[in-house]
Amino acid sequence: MSLAFFDGHRKSVRRAQVANVPARRILIYAMNYAPEFVGVGRYTGEIGEHLASTGAAVTVITTPPHYPDWAVQPGYRNRYSRTVEKGIRVLRAPLFLRRPMRGIWRLVAPLSFAMSSAPLAFWHILRHRPQTVLCIEPTLLAAPVAQLAAWIVGAKTVLHVQDLEVDAAFAVGHLRFGWLKRLGLAFERLAMPRFDRVVTISQRMAERLAGKGIPPEKLSVVRNWVDLAAIHPLQDPSPYREELGFSEHDFIVLYSGSIGAKQGLPLLLDAAERLSGNPRIRFVVAGEGPAKADLTARYGHLSSVQFLPFQPQERLNAFLNMADLHVLPQEKGAADLVLPSKLGAMLASGKPLVVTAEPQTELAEFLGAAAILTPPGDVAALAEAISCAAGGGSATQSGMGIDLARQLSHSDGLAAFSRLL
Repeated sequence: MSLAFFDGHRKSVRRAQVANVPARRILIYAMNYAPEFVGVGRYTGEIGEHLASTGAAVTVITTPPHYPDWAVQPGYRNRYSRTVEKGIRVLRAPLFLRRPMRGIWRLVAPLSFAMSSAPLAFWHILRHRPQTVLCIEPTLLAAPVAQLAAWIVGAKTVLHVQDLEVDAAFAVGHLRFGWLKRLGLAFERLAMPRFDRVVTISQRMAERLAGKGIPPEKLSVVRNWVDLAAIHPLQDPSPYREELGFSEHDFIVLYSGSIGAKQGLPLLLDAAERLSGNPRIRFVVAGEGPAKADLTARYGHLSSVQFLPFQPQERLNAFLNMADLHVLPQEKGAADLVLPSKLGAMLASGKPLVVTAEPQTELAEFLGAAAILTPPGDVAALAEAISCAAGGGSATQSGMGIDLARQLSHSDGLAAFSRLL
């Protein structure tokens, strides 16, 4: 018989052997998931889809999509449901929502999800015996039930920390009671070290997690990624400029993302008010979130400012390329607690970037000369940086932003995360 026959027979046997290997079972336990397309939900959705594409049998326990508006999206109801989405079994549990979601209510929402989903998670783990249970923070409140059930069935537990929710809640003023902070930190120290692996999105966050009792050998860093095939510089002017009525001489300053307390948008809009005497500088704030109504009421009188909703994902590249300057404002206390997910897309668009961050923060160190830095809370400095950029000065180094974006490659990030599971 020919060698080709034996080679073909060997390959067919190998395929049969692979086909007989049971699919790896993974449970993702997350408060935010697709179709939320900003923040944690977007990344968790991409993780789930990637794992399913590798042949894993993925189940997700989550809420109805509700972020960043803190209101259930059209087409969904705030109740238990079971669907199959892109080959993934998705089990949704209700949570408590109200508007506005401020203060203590920001704690009630994740607590309500932890309570409503606990029986679902416990029973699913005991019945289906996944090899890996992946919990997402936020919210850590749901973790203990999953950890207990995983221990019973011998599953590996992994925590993906997208947001240090206790630290961030107090840093931006959502919560103010000292006893509540002490309780939250004690809960973290109890729950976090019991995971087999903890993955977070920045080195500074990893250092904070080590300070919460997690052994360094359990810690890994995988930065949030950006799809460089979807977001890239355009050769021609963005069609959005004409559609929104801007002239070729207008200098467009763009913020696109969630509109909440951590984003520090009053600083940007105060700078817009200072620069209102220069009719060439135009500001666009696009997105949704709990702070949008207040900002629109407070700054809606400014003719240089335009508020828009989130733009369709299929047009996001054109929208980001409309900008002459991207601005990433942040509250001072949040700079090392969250690494903004919108950063990758801003860099990948190839446009100049102004960021409010202290020099010693990881965000500032990561960006280096690829962004113009101004101190958090300093309206005059931000206005001056924008004015200088509009005049053609203090431009960021050409190409540096795109080079940094390549370090945040979508495929590399998902591959690295998958290996850790």
